[in-house]
Amino acid sequence: MIPVTKTFIPSLENYTSYLEAIWQAGYLTNNGPLCRQLTVDIAGFLGIPNMELVANGTLALQLAIKALSLKDEIITTPYSYVATINSILWEGCEPVFVDIEPQTFCINPDLIEVAITEKTSAILATHVYGYPCDVARIQKIADKHKLKVIYDAAHAFGVKLFGESILLHGDCSTLSFHATKLFHTAEGGAVVCKDIEVAKRVFLMKKFGHIGEDEYLDIGINAKMSELHAAMGLCVLPKVNDIIASRKERSDWYDEKLESSLLQRPISQVGLEYNYAYYPVIFPTHEAMMRVRQALVDHHIGPRRYFYPSLNTLPFLRQELKRSCPVSESVARRVLSLPLYVDLEKDAIHTICGLISAA
Repeated sequence: MIPVTKTFIPSLENYTSYLEAIWQAGYLTNNGPLCRQLTVDIAGFLGIPNMELVANGTLALQLAIKALSLKDEIITTPYSYVATINSILWEGCEPVFVDIEPQTFCINPDLIEVAITEKTSAILATHVYGYPCDVARIQKIADKHKLKVIYDAAHAFGVKLFGESILLHGDCSTLSFHATKLFHTAEGGAVVCKDIEVAKRVFLMKKFGHIGEDEYLDIGINAKMSELHAAMGLCVLPKVNDIIASRKERSDWYDEKLESSLLQRPISQVGLEYNYAYYPVIFPTHEAMMRVRQALVDHHIGPRRYFYPSLNTLPFLRQELKRSCPVSESVARRVLSLPLYVDLEKDAIHTICGLISAA
C-alpha cells in the first residue's frame, strides 16, 4: 500500500536518549525542560518571537480565538480542514464564509470587505497546503476595519515570503505538529503571537489560567505539551531541511510527469520559499477525479480528497451559515492530494502518474 503520507520517524536510539533524560529527571509535563528547549529551538529555526507550544493544532486555534477575546462573527474560508471551522464554533463565534481564489485556493481578499458587518471581530484565514494568503491585502482590510487576523498555518511550517517566516503576519498564527506534518511531535501544535501580552495570555490559558498552585488569573484549559511529545520534536527538528529537500525532489518528479496533463496546481507567489507539504491536483471534472481515485485505490495507492467537503456545506451548520461559495465547492469536488513523503520511490510516482494519464 502506498499511503497519501507517511510519518517521518527518527531513529529509536535518538528518541530513547531523550527518554532516558526524562526518566532521570522524573519530569513528564507542566512546561518541562524539553518543552522549553523545543520552544527556543523552533523559534530560532523559524525566526519568530512569542511562540507557545500546545497539545495540538486545534487547541492552538481555540486558544488564539480566546486570547484575542473574539466574539460574534469571524470571517473565514470554506476551503480548509474541519478543525478551522470547528474551533470558531466551539468558541461560541459564528463563521462567515468568504469564497477562495481560484489560483491559490486561499481566501479571496476581494470578497472579504463586503462580508464585514458591525458584528465582525476577526478574519481567520488558512495558508492552504502551505501556500500563503495575500497577507498584505488582508492586513490592510483588517487595519481599516479594526479587526484581528488569525492565520491557520498548520501546513506552513518553514514557509517564507520574501525571506521572512509567513508566521510573522497577523495577530496570531497557529501551527499543527500532528504526525502527518513535515515537522511533528506526534501530536502537538503552537500559537505564534505578534503581541507578547497575547502570548502571555495563551501561556496562562493553556495551563488552567493559574500560576503557582492557587493563584487563578484567567479562564483556562489544559492544552500543555508533554515532555514525551517535545522529545519527538527535538529529534525531528534537525531533520526538517532534509525533509523539505526530499519532498521537493518528489514534487519535481510529479511536475515532470504531469507537465502535459490538464490538472491544475496552486500558483506560487513571487518571493515564496515553499515547504512542499502537499501535492494537490485539481481535475477538470468531479467524474475525472473519481475515475482516477478509483484507479489508484484499485492499485493499492491511497490518495486523499483533501479538502472535501467545502466547509460551508457541512451538515451540522445552521442553514443561514451555509453561504454559497462556488469556487470552493467546485475545487473541493475535483481535488486529490497525491502521495508525498520522504522515502516515496520514483517508480511509485511514475506508476501514479501513469494511472492518472490512463484513467
